[in-house]
Amino acid sequence: MSADILWAPWRIEYIRKTTVQGEIGDIFVDLPAENDDRKNLIAFRGETSFVMMNRFPYTNGHLLVAPYRQVGNLQGLSDAELLEINQLLAKCERWLTSIMRPNGFNIGVNIGKAAGAGIPGHIHWHVVPRWEGDVNFMSATGNVRVIPQDLGDTFDALRETISLDAR
Repeated sequence: MSADILWAPWRIEYIRKTTVQGEIGDIFVDLPAENDDRKNLIAFRGETSFVMMNRFPYTNGHLLVAPYRQVGNLQGLSDAELLEINQLLAKCERWLTSIMRPNGFNIGVNIGKAAGAGIPGHIHWHVVPRWEGDVNFMSATGNVRVIPQDLGDTFDALRETISLDAR
């Protein structure tokens, strides 16, 4: 019996951080502090919160919305953060609709490790565009996601749409 091989060289960065350096830091604090938005896929910076692309997306256009402050749950957020996060979620829907024309969205938040939060100490929302029929044989039988566009190309299209939207 031969094994199927799926090459995913972009994952080595994540693997090295978790196995060599131990715990990954808080990407929602560390990456905005670097001020290299293209490298870190930060598409939009607000006053209290920001939007970044998921480096390991479920599907094309998978965005994350998070406050700059490290807060683990909804009750820890200020009114200003709650308002801006919800405004950003609406903008993400508009921006992604403009550039990707999805048939729908999954928008959600996992609070706490037991709920599946990958970074339980920092609340963040997932905005995942969906298309009818996007669960195909690759994901159903091979447990593999197919991302048809380079993250950099998606980032560029998103930033262009955001800049046009701001006018």
